[in-house]
Amino acid sequence: MTEKRTILVCSCEDTMPIDAAAIGRGCKGAAIETARYLCRDQLDRFRAIAAADTPLTVACTQEAPLFAEVGGDRTAVSFANVRETGGWSADAAKAGPKMAALLAAAAEPLPEIPFVTMNSEGVILVYGRDEQALEAATLLKEHLDVTVLLTRPETVSPQRVTEFPVVRGTAKSARGYLGAFELVIDNYAAPAPSSRDRLVFGAPRNGAVSRCDLILDISGNPALFPAADLRDGYLRADPGDPAAVLRAVLKARDMVGTFDKPRYIKFTDDLCAHSRSKIVGCRRCLDLCPTGAITPAGNHVAIDPQICAGCGQCAAACPTGAAAYALPPADALMRKLRTMLSAYREAGGVHAVVLLHDETHGVELIDALARHGEGLPANVLPVAVNEITQVGLEAIAAAFAYGATGLRFLLRAKARHDVTGLNQTLALADPILSGLGFGPGRAGKIETDDPDALGAQLRSIEPADGAPRPASFAPVGGKRDVMRLALRELQRAAPAPVDVIPLPAGAPFGTLNINVAGCTLCLSCVSACPTGALSDDPERPTLRFAEDACVQCGLCASTCPEKVISLMPQLDFRAATASARVVKQEEPFACIRCSKPFGVRSSVERVLAKLEGKHWMFKDSAQRLDVIKMCDDCRVAVMTESDFDPYAAPRPSPRTTDDYLRERERLKAEHENKS
Repeated sequence: MTEKRTILVCSCEDTMPIDAAAIGRGCKGAAIETARYLCRDQLDRFRAIAAADTPLTVACTQEAPLFAEVGGDRTAVSFANVRETGGWSADAAKAGPKMAALLAAAAEPLPEIPFVTMNSEGVILVYGRDEQALEAATLLKEHLDVTVLLTRPETVSPQRVTEFPVVRGTAKSARGYLGAFELVIDNYAAPAPSSRDRLVFGAPRNGAVSRCDLILDISGNPALFPAADLRDGYLRADPGDPAAVLRAVLKARDMVGTFDKPRYIKFTDDLCAHSRSKIVGCRRCLDLCPTGAITPAGNHVAIDPQICAGCGQCAAACPTGAAAYALPPADALMRKLRTMLSAYREAGGVHAVVLLHDETHGVELIDALARHGEGLPANVLPVAVNEITQVGLEAIAAAFAYGATGLRFLLRAKARHDVTGLNQTLALADPILSGLGFGPGRAGKIETDDPDALGAQLRSIEPADGAPRPASFAPVGGKRDVMRLALRELQRAAPAPVDVIPLPAGAPFGTLNINVAGCTLCLSCVSACPTGALSDDPERPTLRFAEDACVQCGLCASTCPEKVISLMPQLDFRAATASARVVKQEEPFACIRCSKPFGVRSSVERVLAKLEGKHWMFKDSAQRLDVIKMCDDCRVAVMTESDFDPYAAPRPSPRTTDDYLRERERLKAEHENKS
């Protein structure tokens, strides 16, 4: 820790031991103050320390609101939970290095998070099937502007007083988000005012459009949106569960006004490798997004921040860094890992295992394990992130480069949403870690809702050696940059460094297999390459390839007219410092009129060989062949000066259907005679 900082550690009425010496070793330069009952009897002590200008870290999150209130306007205060994560554990006596790591990481600053604004004026569509929808609307009518859409209104009685519109129809499709929903409704019809014992509707029509700010869906039909629980403003409940319906109604009632949500993804469209010239290359993010927030937009994709729910799978999978997570950015997470693992090692900790978890599931499970079980092992360092699926290869590589011996992702026993992106990241990390001598299975998942099962799985992790030469690099820059840096440092610190590691298909690193003999140097691949991995030379026909820039999007292979390019995923650590290699280079053809180089000599000569004496336009005229040997400017000039007519040569007679039929009969007869 480079800044002078005060760290207040409370034993919480002596329910956990405090190893002040270990904390001091890990948090170098910090003044360590211990207490027994800081939030009550010793609150004046906190007040006195907080009055100073020194940055302050308090080892308590339970009473953080109290300390924030007592501290007044002081902003340089951070809080760390060392009780449930370390002190309340069967290994509490050995938890000093872990506490040092957690306290050091708590002081790591995080960048500001941008927000997007959504506005709701309280216009809600209650989408139901029977009287239950009317009951929900009745509860909401005093707070929101309600319309009811019924799918099966056959037995619904009319309202005595029309307090809100009731219509019939079935939602065919829906789009939008909180404050801007649009539904297309089929079988739409309004009820007759004269409806007596039940609602009677007029003639139905399809394609009606409804716009609203909120949707309460208690229809029992399939959800209107993918990953429906992640769509802001769309509240869906099982009509057979009255308690769930009531919770949705109460939630809808308060969704009026202006709301801010994080802009989870920072997107740079000119880095996107989605497509070129209407040929699709990379679609990793499109395949992984659970909410449908990502759509094609020409050569790149577009991410709707109002729909994005922040799972981060797009950022974890993006090979170019066009999509980067912002809560926090990849480099900020890596800096936190660096601080934590460095402090743990300095405090005397060994065999560090990083446990990545989210706030909702992970924190509750760790808390339950500490309060009712044996707590976390002393060598397990918990790191909370917004979403588990946001973590990419760069963070995994950095953790092991900084000295971790294992890494686990804590997931629910039954994931609420697809974790394909995380599985792909682990499938990519495993061969890299194995290839560098760390061993297989060093990064993996723990899928459980049982705190005791979590503890048992963590304690079953065999102690292993980490990097013999742990890295200390400071990650700075965009996602692709810090990923390259983390992988280079991982290789440098590895137990058994190698230069090249084969990777599975779909990996964002690799080289190209190019059939040089079949390449005509048309350079279509150069114009298609979105990262500059393929380049040319303005002076002569040349194709160069820089492996470090290749993201294996496949656009070059799809664009190549000769189909001589194929992808070969691998991680070559030498590529970072290697210059672009020449794949193929030829002499240009010199214009026979002005001597200006143009085209490729071998290609021009091949064209001449195929046309001379064989094509009807070039059988009897050398002048016609000479035109092909000229650059664009000279070709136009010669054709203009000589009144050149490309169709003046004798043309073959046109072939009719009868000609083809006669030819077929002739060949058939020749074949029969030979037989």
